[in-house]
Amino acid sequence: MQELQELAKKLLSEGRVQVVIGYEAGAHGVRPAFVTDAADCGRLIFDPRCVHNLAVYLSPRRSPVKRLGKPAVVVKGCDAKAVAGLLRESQIKRDDVVLIGVRCSGVLADPRSGATLTGETVADKCILCDLHEPTLVDHLVGELRPPLPDMPRVSRRDLMLERISAMSPAERWAFWQAEFSRCTRCYACRQTCPLCFCEQCVADKSQPQWLETSPHPRGNLAWHVIRAMHLAGRCVDCGECERACPAEIPLGLLYRKVAQIVEARFKHRPTEDPEVPSPIGKYSLDDEQEFIL
Repeated sequence: MQELQELAKKLLSEGRVQVVIGYEAGAHGVRPAFVTDAADCGRLIFDPRCVHNLAVYLSPRRSPVKRLGKPAVVVKGCDAKAVAGLLRESQIKRDDVVLIGVRCSGVLADPRSGATLTGETVADKCILCDLHEPTLVDHLVGELRPPLPDMPRVSRRDLMLERISAMSPAERWAFWQAEFSRCTRCYACRQTCPLCFCEQCVADKSQPQWLETSPHPRGNLAWHVIRAMHLAGRCVDCGECERACPAEIPLGLLYRKVAQIVEARFKHRPTEDPEVPSPIGKYSLDDEQEFIL
């Protein structure tokens, strides 16, 4: 994408940023790129293989990235929502980052497949996407492709959630117990999430110890339920946690269900407007309290 490359080169040459965080081709597909020299901007690309949510590198706990200097970050719509979350929760300042928005018509579910983007190969998150042109940006590049003619009307996750909801409580319990039993507690889901920015995670605390650290069914259940609660009203549905999970646990199902509950109860969906508060961080006298009556 020449437009992106020229913009990145200009930003670096003029000293407006010290690093451009974007995408480049690697040995096994597309990977994040950290360009600090204007002469290297030809490495930057953007296409349907660019699935990574690069907002994760803005987290204050990413000290090696922070030492590179002021960044410019390439963001899709879902990534812009994550940046808004970091701004909303006072983790970054808007003036400390340059946002390069890219018009995105969808990315691949399997970015290493080399497949053409179709309704069959598109990532599930893109079926629900309502932000193809991010506005919380300093620059906007690229062209928006026409909608996929065979784009499903309902996401695969929502269809799966309907099937799970139709199960009995015992069947649902067995389903999630089986899924969580594969968890090795590698915390890849935490590491790849742009909104997991605590300096010390509750899972790492030993005094007091809140969670069992070994991959035990009881500790695994506690870990995933606590993480889902922490992401309530905050998850931007970028799908990086599920994509990074080596055990292929359908984490997106869990977070999608929590998002549905938050939307139903609080009329809230994550947005790229950092001024819109998350319901978890806002008290309202209009909040329903039927659960304590």
